[in-house]
Amino acid sequence: MKASELRAKDVAALEKEISDLLKAHFSLRMQKATQQLANNTLLGKTRRDIARARTILAEKKKEAAQ
Repeated sequence: MKASELRAKDVAALEKEISDLLKAHFSLRMQKATQQLANNTLLGKTRRDIARARTILAEKKKEAAQ
């Protein structure tokens, strides 16, 4: 997911996006543990998406606090 797409969302939508990404990342980790994951790069992509979404969420919360 691109940062510009995330910046267009509000705080509640970002929090939902983060929870969805965390669930997806957990699912991918379980698939890897059971040798069912064919594409290991998905783990890194979801981890970076989570970090990107959390960063933008923190920026939005900081803006709202000012």
